[in-house]
Amino acid sequence: MDDTDDLSLEIAAAAARIVVEEGMEYGPAKQRALKSLGLPRRTALPDNELLEEQVREYLAIFCADTQPGELRTLRELAALWMERLAEFRPHLCGAVWRGTATRLSPIHLQLYCDDSKAAEIALLNWRIDYDVGSAPGPRGQLVDQLLLAAPSRELGETVTIALTILDHDDLRGALKPDTRGRSERGDLAALRRLLDDKTPAEGGEA
Repeated sequence: MDDTDDLSLEIAAAAARIVVEEGMEYGPAKQRALKSLGLPRRTALPDNELLEEQVREYLAIFCADTQPGELRTLRELAALWMERLAEFRPHLCGAVWRGTATRLSPIHLQLYCDDSKAAEIALLNWRIDYDVGSAPGPRGQLVDQLLLAAPSRELGETVTIALTILDHDDLRGALKPDTRGRSERGDLAALRRLLDDKTPAEGGEA
C-alpha cells in the first residue's frame, strides 16, 4: 500500500466514525474527515466502496450489540412505508438497504412516478407534514426529495424518511448491480427477503 492508499484509508476511517456516530451522509462525512485530519480541501477523497468497508468494520467493532436490532427496526419501518406508497413503485436504497444503518440513519426510498407531483398530493391527502428538498438524480440533475418524520416506538424517537421523486422510466436501469455485484436498491419483495433471512445484516446482494 502506497502513501496515497494510506491517506485514503485514514480519511475513510475518520469518515466512517462520523457516519456511524452522527448519522451523516457519505459526502459531508468525507469533508468533515478532511477538516478533522487537518488536510487540504483539495485532497483526493476515498470512494464510497472504501468508506462503506470502513463503516462495516467500525460497526463490527463498536456497535455489534446494538446495530443489528436497529437495522431490523428501520427495515421494518421502511417496509410499512413501502406498502403505504406502493402505487409509486418504492425502492429502498442507502444504508438501510445496504445493511449499515443505525438508529441515526435516515430511510431512503426512491419513488418512480408517472406524475412527479402525485406523491406530494398523496402526502397532503394523508395530512402528513413534509419538507421539500433536492437530491442528485440518475442523470446528474437535481430532483425533488420529500422529507418527513416517522415515529418509531421501538427506537423511541422519530426517523427521517427521504422520498426521492424519479420518473417511471428511470426504473429500467435502477437495479443494475455495482462493481461488486450488489444491487444499489430493492423493492418491497426484496426487502421482505432480507427481513426473512435472520443471519446476514448486509443487504443488496444481486
